[in-house]
Amino acid sequence: MGEYEHLLLTRDGDTVTITMNRPGRRNSLSGEHLGELLAAFREVAETDATGVVLAGAGPVFSAGHDFADVAARDLMEVRELLRLCTELMRTVQSVPQVVLARVHGLATAAGCQLVASCDLAVAGESAGFALPGGKGGWFCHTPAVPVARSVGRKRLMELALTGDAIDAVTALDWGLVNRVVPDGELDQAVADLLARATRGSRAGKALGKQTLYAQLDRPESDAYDIALEVMASASQLPGAREGMAAFLEKRTPSWPD
Repeated sequence: MGEYEHLLLTRDGDTVTITMNRPGRRNSLSGEHLGELLAAFREVAETDATGVVLAGAGPVFSAGHDFADVAARDLMEVRELLRLCTELMRTVQSVPQVVLARVHGLATAAGCQLVASCDLAVAGESAGFALPGGKGGWFCHTPAVPVARSVGRKRLMELALTGDAIDAVTALDWGLVNRVVPDGELDQAVADLLARATRGSRAGKALGKQTLYAQLDRPESDAYDIALEVMASASQLPGAREGMAAFLEKRTPSWPD
């Protein structure tokens, strides 16, 4: 894996872990940090890994945008920073691997945006989530985009307008995370959920993830138009053919690459 200043990349079997490694800055997302995250996800996308864990070193997951970086930029430069951040979020959802956020401590603003942009999220009991711009001077406009698609309108409005943090149990109830476990059980819970989410045909799973995101926010009739054609085409993929054959022949499937 590539060498990065602000990240640690490790691989264990079919899983790559990307660890944000700016603990002294609470894993705040400077332009350099965002650029490295984008490069790392693009690098992993080209591998045969099936899952990615996104984690943070130190006491928190991520405190969001690095205000020291933002404050030094003019309008055009801030716009470019936000475009870079948006490209990262879109890339997290477009890579063929299942991406799971491993959340401990606070995930605020763009850090909360990262959690909402991942396919899955497991939180330790220490985790908290916030869009704090609502009680500050810079409203969380872009972080609210994926959060809205996870928690619904009224809950989004509470998060965004108050700026107050919610705890891990509330985040689970609101649909921002999939699991909440004691911090000491976080790694095992991450491994268990990712193992179940990555079994089966890798190619079929990648196409399935892509199609889910393509149809999620469309009207039902449009969503069916997309899903129907993709599902018909996917029936001809080697993984689908093997899965059906194994079911009919009552044997364990041998998944192609």
